[in-house]
Amino acid sequence: MKILAIESSCDETSAAVVLAGKKSGVKKLSNIVSSQILIHKKTEGVVPEVAARAHISKISRVVQKALKDAKTPLESIDYFAVTNGPGLVSSLLVGTEYTKGLALALNKKVIPTNHMLGHLYSAFVSDPKIKLPSVNLIVSGGHTYLILLTKKNKFKILGSTVDDAAGEAFDKVAKMLGLAYPGGPEISKWAKKAKKKGFEDYAFPRPMLNTKNFDFSFAGLKTAVLYKIRDEKLNLKNPQTKANLACSFQEAVIDVLVKKTIRAAEKYKTKSITLSGGVAANKLLRKKLASASRKIYNKFYVPDFSLCTDNALMIANAAAIKVQGGFKPVKYTKLKVNPQLELK
Repeated sequence: MKILAIESSCDETSAAVVLAGKKSGVKKLSNIVSSQILIHKKTEGVVPEVAARAHISKISRVVQKALKDAKTPLESIDYFAVTNGPGLVSSLLVGTEYTKGLALALNKKVIPTNHMLGHLYSAFVSDPKIKLPSVNLIVSGGHTYLILLTKKNKFKILGSTVDDAAGEAFDKVAKMLGLAYPGGPEISKWAKKAKKKGFEDYAFPRPMLNTKNFDFSFAGLKTAVLYKIRDEKLNLKNPQTKANLACSFQEAVIDVLVKKTIRAAEKYKTKSITLSGGVAANKLLRKKLASASRKIYNKFYVPDFSLCTDNALMIANAAAIKVQGGFKPVKYTKLKVNPQLELK
């Protein structure tokens, strides 16, 4: 089956075409992503109305480019897949309404797909035979999850964030430090300039590290950075101070993410660990989780950097896995947007 997927949950307009078998993985035919980073740099964050207008102006060209690169006429698409949540409601509506129009015109059915399900299965794009059971750490902008995947279509949420997600904390701390948007890559870049003695002077807490559950909390860590700057009257115009703070903060976040993931893998006796989501592009997180996975004899999987940020290929892949697991595509009239859509 050929699937055309559309992703517009936040600030990337993306379309992808894949070929999927009844049981096998997907073959990528195209994956086009149009980023809005330069637009949102001006406001140092995503403004929903601005993001939606950008989606409207780009979506037709992105879909046409995806079809052209896939050498696939629109009429030969079997199903349309689209992200229906979670995300910004105005952005989600652009993608879903466009998909409805295509489905109506061609009398095709659609596969509504949870954005987080796309992240969960993104590592399967490059390796559809990931060893199961697996513990999956999803670290994206507004979400942090630990998920136990026992079968491709059977999973259990072990833990999630109780306040700020890791990605949100990265962005907010970057703003405190006067770094450019988006914050995650900037924190990582500045952390490399830190001096060992310097960043060790800033001993930030590891929130919920020793709790028995697998939930996360990063709001307190973000506040600790704020208080450290304020109470010690730190000079953020000093590049070394800024670098040391970035490094200490990043180390604290990664420490919590890695240790909780490994503890979950040990408890549930998994065979593998996967990492996905936008923060999965952080090279230090990838390195430390890979190293920790090897120590407990778990194979480590992580998507290519291009599949960590929002993209339609991961949505097409997740949609194919849903259908392979027995999901029946629905009529376009059944397609509803839910900005708070839960992963279940």
